[in-house]
Amino acid sequence: MTSFVQAGELRIAFDREGDGPPLLLMHGAEASRQMFAALVPHLSKHFTVIAYDQRDCGETEGPERASTLADLADDAQQLIKALGFRRAHVFGSSFGGRVAQALALMHPRSVDRLVLGSTWPLPRPYEELCPDARRLGELRSELPASAQELATWFFPEAFLAQRPELRRVFANARPGSARSSRRMATVQTALERGVADILAPTLVLAGELDRVVPASVTLSMAGRIRGADAVLLPGVGHVTAMQAPQVLAQHIVRFLET
Repeated sequence: MTSFVQAGELRIAFDREGDGPPLLLMHGAEASRQMFAALVPHLSKHFTVIAYDQRDCGETEGPERASTLADLADDAQQLIKALGFRRAHVFGSSFGGRVAQALALMHPRSVDRLVLGSTWPLPRPYEELCPDARRLGELRSELPASAQELATWFFPEAFLAQRPELRRVFANARPGSARSSRRMATVQTALERGVADILAPTLVLAGELDRVVPASVTLSMAGRIRGADAVLLPGVGHVTAMQAPQVLAQHIVRFLET
């Protein structure tokens, strides 16, 4: 059942499950907290898991105006406080990893340990680091006709053969709206500070077959964050939380409980 909390100017929609230290989950650019549905049961045995919808996503309600990555970091910090926690572990996937980096940089006292999955480092833009960014943008603009090909960017072909319904996720993409345009503009923003300034103990995770953010881009972050660990997930694509939730959870639990 969806819960809501007022955090600053937002009415944030979230799910809370389990007991133990708080763990905040941050979803990707075009997703919502629902992307973590298969992951949460594995994590909630160890943590109080909070999956929430960022502004202009899912069921979260807020001002209909442009926002920035810094705004999303502030939202997360206010959510942690509104739920009665001083700090939390944080896992960010894809663009959610950018939000997680921003939170760790802007509000370091709010972050206990940090897990960054399938993401790219601040402050550099996606187009600079990922050579196939233009083609991915073209496919997104050609939906729903491009749904079959776009699905293969997010999930390996072998996995799609097992879960063919995931191709329809892209085929059923909603038409563009003022809300989705604001969201895409927000995704393009960054911070002046970079990943090398992160102080929180950090684990970096990448899928071996990730076409959206190549594993080499994600794993390179570990060399720039002091003391960071890095893990490559064999046979896994971009959306690790949906393709390999149990394996992902094992790595997260191991790192957070060490």
